[in-house]
Amino acid sequence: MKASDLRTNSAAELRTQLEELLREQFNLRMQKGSGQFSRPSQMRAVRRDIARIKTLMTESKVGGGT
Repeated sequence: MKASDLRTNSAAELRTQLEELLREQFNLRMQKGSGQFSRPSQMRAVRRDIARIKTLMTESKVGGGT
């Protein structure tokens, strides 16, 4: 997921994607805790996607966004 692709989304779509990613992150943590964790790189990717979305949400809230 690229930031340039996310910039075209509305605030509601960003919130929806953020909620989905937070659920996925929770599920990955539960898998890790139970020993069923198969792809550790997926945790890093989800964490970074969450950060990208939160950054874009903050940029739009502040009114800047370059």
